[in-house]
Amino acid sequence: MKNLKKIPQFDNEDKEREFWSNNDATEYINFAKSKKMYLPNIKPTTRSISIRLPESLIYKLKNIANKKDIPYQSLIKLFLAEKVNEEMKKQQ
Repeated sequence: MKNLKKIPQFDNEDKEREFWSNNDATEYINFAKSKKMYLPNIKPTTRSISIRLPESLIYKLKNIANKKDIPYQSLIKLFLAEKVNEEMKKQQ
């Protein structure tokens, strides 16, 4: 086993993210000693985006969301996730 480099201290998550995107984690972490973890309360990182949609589509989405009693943006996320999962299964 090679000598591992010391992981630096980071001032914030952005600096840590930048560090790990430019460095090989195998030079800092012995993954042979890693263990599986279950993190039930962890929330995935989200990012806001802008997307232009036809007004008629937005109206339809809001109508469906209203019938399901959920926010329309949550409905859009559900529809996108379902379609992405469907497409990923096709690629396997």
